[in-house]
Amino acid sequence: MQHAGKAVDQVRRAEHKELSALGDDRLKGTKYDWLHRKGPPKFHRKKAFRELTESTLYTAQAWAVKEMLRKLWEYRSVTWARKYFERWYEIASTSGIGPIVKLGELVKRHIENILTYCTHRITNAVAERINSKIMSIKRQSGGFRNQENFKTAVYFYCGNLDVSPLKIV
Repeated sequence: MQHAGKAVDQVRRAEHKELSALGDDRLKGTKYDWLHRKGPPKFHRKKAFRELTESTLYTAQAWAVKEMLRKLWEYRSVTWARKYFERWYEIASTSGIGPIVKLGELVKRHIENILTYCTHRITNAVAERINSKIMSIKRQSGGFRNQENFKTAVYFYCGNLDVSPLKIV
């Protein structure tokens, strides 16, 4: 989905440049509206954003394809997910929007790995969180004298140790 968001942003930037040259500022200040999951984050912009999504802008078409891709993650059956992907891929590849066509090719190359999520519902989020914490330890330390000290710090901070003193009763 990160790649889909980037593709929509590429389309928005290119289209905004073209429209601005013609004096049309409809896309001005809408970057985060297109990247947000469910419409714009601000209530007062919902009507304007809905009008943009219903327009014939390439950005609106790219956003619609991105939102369609989001539904792929909801399937629990690999067979149905594959059928949905095939329909989505046909729409993406025939859209004529460069970044969206590239997105379709990217997803097609990785579809087998994506479909495993339907069966197992496991992501690498936990591993990413631990890796992020380790990198934070490394940055905050300013360097360790040796590998053992670094390893001890990782075990200490990632091991959920209780460092409060024990009360002797």
